[in-house]
Amino acid sequence: MIKAQVLVIGSGPGGYTAAFRAADLGKEVVLVEKYESLGGVCLNVGCIPSKSLLHTAQIINEAKHASQLGISFGDTKIDIDGVRKSKESIVNKLTAGIQALAKARKVKVVMGHAKFLSKNQVSLEGTDEVIEFEHCIIAAGSRVTKMPMFPFNDERVMDSTDALMMDDIPKRLLVVGGGIIGLEMATIYDALGSEITIVELEGQIISAADKDIVSPLLKRIKKNYANIFLNTKVTKMTASKKGIKVNFEGKDAPKTDTFDKVLVAVGRSPNGQMIGAENAGVNVDQNGFISANNQMQTNVDNIFAIGDIVGQPMLAHKATHEAKVAAEVICGQKSGFDALTIPSVAYTDPEVAWTGKTEKELTEEGIKFDKGVFPWAASGRSLSIGRSEGVSKGLFDAKSGKILGMGICGTNAGDLISEASLAIEMGCDMSDIALTIHAHPTLSETTAFAAEMVEGTITDLMPPKKKK
Repeated sequence: MIKAQVLVIGSGPGGYTAAFRAADLGKEVVLVEKYESLGGVCLNVGCIPSKSLLHTAQIINEAKHASQLGISFGDTKIDIDGVRKSKESIVNKLTAGIQALAKARKVKVVMGHAKFLSKNQVSLEGTDEVIEFEHCIIAAGSRVTKMPMFPFNDERVMDSTDALMMDDIPKRLLVVGGGIIGLEMATIYDALGSEITIVELEGQIISAADKDIVSPLLKRIKKNYANIFLNTKVTKMTASKKGIKVNFEGKDAPKTDTFDKVLVAVGRSPNGQMIGAENAGVNVDQNGFISANNQMQTNVDNIFAIGDIVGQPMLAHKATHEAKVAAEVICGQKSGFDALTIPSVAYTDPEVAWTGKTEKELTEEGIKFDKGVFPWAASGRSLSIGRSEGVSKGLFDAKSGKILGMGICGTNAGDLISEASLAIEMGCDMSDIALTIHAHPTLSETTAFAAEMVEGTITDLMPPKKKK
């Protein structure tokens, strides 16, 4: 029997952060991972490999358009094996780094699928090994949602994990789902030479974001992709020698079409029902989510839960902050998860990022707000890099001027959004942002310009007319 003061189930960004923080605070920690390497979905088959491939796509696209700058690189030659090896080397370097950090902190790493026997014990599936613990942090994450109506037994029907393997580059690729994952993978395969079709059930891509923030992305990919079908659903898929025949139901879509491969990217499902949580008395809902309070404690006092398994948004940066809270509470510190905002980013081309409240949410909640929109066509930095399609939008309380949310679409939007997140956490108003001197020329100054648009102090454009 292995004994631990703190057991952490799952070694993704939330899991390893929880384990390392607890170890730093003096606890004897055991970290259990059911796969062969540490890092979870994010590091192995999610965030990191996809960003590596997106960087590759960016280089390909920039090379294609370099002629506009008077530079020609000739025809692009893609070595798919080389692309795959580059991605894998980055993943391997990071997983090795986590392993080294675990060793340095004396965190015991155990490989196996942990299932609860009681509120103080788990077993490793397929073995007779038992781990006894004082406290446990569940960081078991989520998995790709697979709809039974689709023939996933055919290798030409992929989920996001399959798509990242880069076995080949299909001539015609259908992406089912116009959310962040689907659009990021479309960005990659488009750059590598696939003809892309997107089908989305909702009326806009990335439906969680405001339509005007997504609009520059939609406008750009419409030029590059074969088709983008909104308000459309896939009713059937049939595998044949020629490809995957797909039946559509939607105003603009054909009744059927055949593709070389199909990527199904319709979301993720939490793993709450896969760890025997009921044996410990932990409440798990029918969807697999585990409820936790703002100390990340479940209904069982010595068991905590973090990350995807506790609910939306399923984002690594949420999980890491929850992880520190759980570890600190277990170690007797006063800590709680009380984030005012959690930013979201789509690493598409251009990127889309938003934080705080969206315009849709403020309208639904009946909150009166003022809006400042700055088009990047008036940004010297944006024009100098040949990208004028971007936009920055700030949303401010109509009475106090306090920032409520921000959305950005454009190059490096994912990096730029952090300023707005900090402003929300600090309770800044539009003047705090507008009067902060931003370096020029930069993309970051577009956030200040968005605030100036509301104030009416903008000089880089004509200020909007104030409502009487």
